[in-house]
Amino acid sequence: MYTVGVKYFNSFWIKKALDVAGNISWPGLPWNPSGYPTFPFGSGTFTSGYQNYYIEESRIKGGFNNPQITLGVRAYVVNENKDALDRKHSLIYSGLLNTRTGFNETNVFSIADPILKDLDPINGSIQKLYSEDTNLNVFQESKVTKVLINKNAIYSGDQGSVETGAIQFFGQDVPYLGEYGISRNPESFSVFGYRKYFADKDRSAILRLSRDGITEISGYGMRDYFRDELAKISDDYERQSITVTLSGSPTGSLTSFSVVAVDASNIQLGASLELSNASGNATTGCTVTNVVDAGSTLNITVDPAANFGSAGTYDNAVFVTFAKGKIYGAWDTHQSAYTLSLQTKPRTISTDADTFDTVGYDEQIKGWTSFYSYKPNAMASLKNNFYTFIDSNIYKHYDESTTTTRSKFYGATTPAESFVEFIFNPNPTVIKNFNTIAYEGSNGWEVDSYLSDFEGVDQVSNSGTWNQYQDSTSSIKSYVEGQYDNSGNIYPATLTQPILRAGFDRKENKYVANLVSASVVRPGEVIYGNQVSGVKGYLMTVKMSIDSSTEPGGAKQLFSVSSNYVLSSM
Repeated sequence: MYTVGVKYFNSFWIKKALDVAGNISWPGLPWNPSGYPTFPFGSGTFTSGYQNYYIEESRIKGGFNNPQITLGVRAYVVNENKDALDRKHSLIYSGLLNTRTGFNETNVFSIADPILKDLDPINGSIQKLYSEDTNLNVFQESKVTKVLINKNAIYSGDQGSVETGAIQFFGQDVPYLGEYGISRNPESFSVFGYRKYFADKDRSAILRLSRDGITEISGYGMRDYFRDELAKISDDYERQSITVTLSGSPTGSLTSFSVVAVDASNIQLGASLELSNASGNATTGCTVTNVVDAGSTLNITVDPAANFGSAGTYDNAVFVTFAKGKIYGAWDTHQSAYTLSLQTKPRTISTDADTFDTVGYDEQIKGWTSFYSYKPNAMASLKNNFYTFIDSNIYKHYDESTTTTRSKFYGATTPAESFVEFIFNPNPTVIKNFNTIAYEGSNGWEVDSYLSDFEGVDQVSNSGTWNQYQDSTSSIKSYVEGQYDNSGNIYPATLTQPILRAGFDRKENKYVANLVSASVVRPGEVIYGNQVSGVKGYLMTVKMSIDSSTEPGGAKQLFSVSSNYVLSSM
């Protein structure tokens, strides 16, 4: 007996002639004969829904030594490795898209072509891509690289860099100098002209990429500040919760309920629901699917239903989300400045001042010029206008259609505190007596503080306590708020002529005031306090702000500030 080894079988689709049990049907066997293979139906039961059956054979006609049937064009190789491959440091491109002709192969990734470009994995994942001219800027966590597009270059000893004849979509990758990247904050990226701005949190740096390479603009007087503030922004998703009082006494299993009204945008769709009382929080396994503002209450819809138990079991609803810190960046075309918002918590969780800092960088003076009091969800410029986005609203900045809205962000009725701090430090090595202060600018400025440098630490009566002193002045009221009369009336009371000034007075359109000492009494001092004219020190730190009375919300300009001083006789 001779045995022929069969390595595989082919399946043949045989069409049934009749669907009547017991009748003869091709290939000459009775319907559903005993012991006949049940492939592919498994149960062996043929119903009216199945009109065909299969046989398996590897040779034509099943004959001995007949030609063997090939597998044909079909997938039969099993890939043993079924795990996904996450190539965070690689680029891939698809086929072409031509909107004019309707040609679209954006879903085609041909493995016959070199469609992959690998960058150095040690520099972390790719966070941002920006196409510029004929190059692609690739921002990894720890590196910024320029990748040539539709061209490649070779280097020779006598000619330098020249293009090759072999055109590739991804050409040579050229890293920019410096170990800088964009960390994990692509939202900080912004571009204007040929300048790109972004934050590298891992290296405590704010960066500019331009024709001269990468420049650390956070080093322009703000290095320590950004070192400290960027360190507060976490890369980990942290639990964020909002606790709201339940309205009424919901009972039983409910898919909708009401809470006492808060800002509806603070409750995010998809937030998980917890119910709380004096004993703690109870998880419900529910998520928020809809929020409707009903005036004095918010109507909340959840899925699946939440079990509120009996009346009064729970007092509050706790809405839980998970979020991480963000560094939002945008170019302000109106102000010609790079605006950056550092946020340890998202706006939907908190608008407290200690959860964000929004700052502005001016390219013309190469310095950080302003801190802002608004906390946006996103920022963008369109033409000559600068917009910020919060919740479901869009706000246009620098709107001059109303003249009294300056420093009033996001519907505020009163202006935010606006102030400027600076230092007087002429002749740095000499102690000076500062006697007066003057400024040129708009009416409405006042001096909040005028402080000298510290003298140095002294021990208090051998008690183990150490203290140090500095000179300071009383606050100086603005030209309007410093008014009073001879009858003892003080602004805003009705005054009678002549009107006197306890703060700034105006002479030839310049505002001037004398400095009255408010320094703490030192041990052994004979003359002190307001008996002393001016303050003494190497330098003075001055804080000036706008008052609340002079044209609230109007324009306030500060052109220059000066101070008269004499050299100390001591």
